[in-house]
Amino acid sequence: MRMRGLLTTLAAATAMSAPAIAAAEPGPPPPPPPGPNINAWELVKPSAYAVNDGSLYAFTTPGDITCVMSRGTGGYGCSGPFPGAPNGANVVSGGQAGAPGFASAANPIYVGDKPPQPLPPNSRISFQHVSCGTDGVLTSCQNSFDQSGFVIGPGGSYVLNATNPLLDRPEGRNPYFN
Repeated sequence: MRMRGLLTTLAAATAMSAPAIAAAEPGPPPPPPPGPNINAWELVKPSAYAVNDGSLYAFTTPGDITCVMSRGTGGYGCSGPFPGAPNGANVVSGGQAGAPGFASAANPIYVGDKPPQPLPPNSRISFQHVSCGTDGVLTSCQNSFDQSGFVIGPGGSYVLNATNPLLDRPEGRNPYFN
């Protein structure tokens, strides 16, 4: 009899704790998927995309996206309709270091002396640490200095990991060993 009372008490305690477990806070959202390997895409001749007396490289990609790379500052970015962009953003830009960011703008980022040329599928253009390209569906710019960048595509638009494990790591951790 005593054992049955103990089991009943244990079962009641378990039942009471089950809702508390179910109501636990969800964990952080999963990280975005990695960007495409744009360095596997064919490198185009940058001078074919030079505009504004050679101060910019400008090109278009599918989905009515226009991208630019500044030869003066090393800044880069794209504008256009971005599927699934944060807060409905229509511009994304970055620099030679640090994570790019999404924003909304009333005007496109490119105003030049001639229309930008389309970048062929599976090709990229590179300047300093930054490569931008398209596979014909996705458009991506990636900065090899700090492994940051962005992806624009039908499944969503997002910023890539903005930390370099060789430069930004927790105290006492070696990036080569887990």
